[in-house]
Amino acid sequence: MAVATQSLEELCINAIRFLAIDAVQKANSGHPGLPMGAAPMAFVLWDRFMRFNPKNPQWFNRDRFVLSAGHGCMLQYALLHLTGYDSVTIEDIKQFRQWGSRTPGHPENFETPGVEVTTGPLGQGICNAVGLAAAEAHLAARFNKPDAKIVDHYTYVILGDGCNMEGISGEACSLAGHWGLGKLIALYDDNHISIDGSTDIAFTEDVSKRFEAYGWHVLHVENGNTDLDAIAKAIEEAKAVTDKPTMIKVTTTIGYGSPNKADTAGVHGAALGNDEVALTREHLGWNHAPFEIPADVLGHFRKAIERGASHQAEWEAAFAQYKTKYAAEAAEFERLLAGALPEGWDSDLPTYKPEDKVLATRKHSEISLNALAPKLPELIGGSADLTHSNLTELHCSGDFQKGAYENRNVHFGVREHAMGAICNGMLLHNSGLIPYCATFLVFADYMRAAIRLSALSEAGVIYVMTHDSIALGEDGPTHQPVETVASLRVIPNLLVFRPADGTETSGAYKIAVENRKRPSLLALTRQGVPNLANSSMEGVAKGAYPVIDCDGTPDLILIGTGSEVGLCVDAAKELSAAGTKVRVVSMPCWELFEEQSAEYKESVLPKAVTKRLAVEAGSTFGWCRYTGTDGDIIGVDGFGASAPGGTIMKEFGFTVENVVTRAKALLG
Repeated sequence: MAVATQSLEELCINAIRFLAIDAVQKANSGHPGLPMGAAPMAFVLWDRFMRFNPKNPQWFNRDRFVLSAGHGCMLQYALLHLTGYDSVTIEDIKQFRQWGSRTPGHPENFETPGVEVTTGPLGQGICNAVGLAAAEAHLAARFNKPDAKIVDHYTYVILGDGCNMEGISGEACSLAGHWGLGKLIALYDDNHISIDGSTDIAFTEDVSKRFEAYGWHVLHVENGNTDLDAIAKAIEEAKAVTDKPTMIKVTTTIGYGSPNKADTAGVHGAALGNDEVALTREHLGWNHAPFEIPADVLGHFRKAIERGASHQAEWEAAFAQYKTKYAAEAAEFERLLAGALPEGWDSDLPTYKPEDKVLATRKHSEISLNALAPKLPELIGGSADLTHSNLTELHCSGDFQKGAYENRNVHFGVREHAMGAICNGMLLHNSGLIPYCATFLVFADYMRAAIRLSALSEAGVIYVMTHDSIALGEDGPTHQPVETVASLRVIPNLLVFRPADGTETSGAYKIAVENRKRPSLLALTRQGVPNLANSSMEGVAKGAYPVIDCDGTPDLILIGTGSEVGLCVDAAKELSAAGTKVRVVSMPCWELFEEQSAEYKESVLPKAVTKRLAVEAGSTFGWCRYTGTDGDIIGVDGFGASAPGGTIMKEFGFTVENVVTRAKALLG
């Protein structure tokens, strides 16, 4: 067929499309439909609006781009390659989805420079974008001056129907509207197709009205396939609205250009096939071999390199002036960007003696947070509507709200899932912020996907989880997290802490703050726990250590976590009085213990001592690795009950008497 002469912009858009088509075809795996349909909006955004430097992907004041519909990642890889990022070469494009490539099946921030956040699980990316925009608003409020804007960039996100169907996106977008994040601009790829077919089978709501109800500015580009000026006009209008985020619904055709598969579910998640690729080339007038980019197209895209260098140079000149006028603020800003903790940041973390007041570890957590906050201005976070149960308020700051973005107490509302994903975005803004978020431990299940992505994305978010066992009492089994700790321990790269007392809680916070590429989760008690004579922050750093020991080789080792360590100590006293040589090991963090040397692990849990009893008010799952075949476990392998916490603990066998009885049975 004859194809009319194409403009350079049309050729650029087709270059994006065919890099995606060819990469998916070569891999015989991937999602070509979204890049084919969303290429026009992505091109206009990256070519006319976004500020970024391909030769310095981490330049601070760049605009952030999030592809929330991460299955369409070839759209982003094509843009990164075409605009000149060294992280995505044409060979990387050819190795899409292959072993060792920098073009994995969904965007990964830790794998591909230029990718800001890890997306793929639908809805996560738009929530990350809310976090990125919140971080920009917070830093701008803290550091900008009337005559100097050193923090001044936008967060752009492309999301699809799937993202809008996921409940997490509603949580986050509701909050973004409440906060009035005017530098957050979302382009909704409205193509009416999901994996099962037309969205009419399950998704017929008016998304625009929903976002209007959230408090967003809403626009509609009716022809997102070819009307580039309408796309540009909508983005310009979005940037002009500064008091609320903007959602631009861009109606597109999935798989645009494919004669037989466009506007069908068949182009969503499968290669076009050789015949359809050839027909699509003919239909769009793309007379180039696979992975071939015309020189004029590449030349146009690569102008981004010069533009980016200019943008960065302008910003650096402005920051140089800022430093001369506001030296203290500039020094603090540079410290944050370097990820350097201030000297003595942990010096006020308290340690405790046995005679100190018995407190819940959630209270010790509050004390630790407020010991850290004055010295760590990068610490920012809050709770999912449980501030005064989780005890997470920073007393030195006000509330982060519209018009008060400089404050550090963040009220997420009852939005656990979005809370975790927003904190991921705040951390992955890469500006030194240390976000934390809190809820009851049982509701970790509401945010598990976000916690998992913290671990995968190397995002050192701090998760503060209180009411950690059946001991929380009367709220009953719906609120008692019997299996939660065990399930969290299986997530790679996540540190799960169950501190035994105040000193261990301080130690857990010290490690959590230091681990900027590894999330930490603190499981904390509602009930008071005694402060132990030999607990230590240094012991916490090793994951497990003796808090009670004996002369020579023990006959028995009791292993506890959290509130059960004190129980083990009391049982050990009774057993020792009867002549049994007992060691009590506190094991606040399995993951850290596993990372110690073989020699250290042997010194704590000698292989020769096979009589071991583990005590934890949760699932026994996994404890056999430490108790062995000759050991025993006191735990909870059913659901809890509704009664006072002390009664429940007694009924489930968490008493000195039962620990002693089970220990004696082990010893024969």
